[in-house]
Amino acid sequence: MAHLYFTPNLARQVDCPADEIDAETVRELFDGYFAKRPAVRGYVLDDQGVVRRHIKVVVDDGYLQDRQAQSDAVYPTSRVYVFQLLSGG
Repeated sequence: MAHLYFTPNLARQVDCPADEIDAETVRELFDGYFAKRPAVRGYVLDDQGVVRRHIKVVVDDGYLQDRQAQSDAVYPTSRVYVFQLLSGG
């Protein structure tokens, strides 16, 4: 099962512990996670289901390529990280 992790700064906003989900794409991974924890969805995806601008998703060693449909492949050994970008100075 693919592993899904969230950064601590996002966890301060919403309860989003790491989890393992059986999925073949990032979309399936997110759908499985959000089915268990629906409050997290709005922090990661907008109302159209697209990854929010201030969110970065790393799949194994690279950034998520398809932010709209999240069709990037994941594997049982995949590690997916969700980062909330911070701004300010």
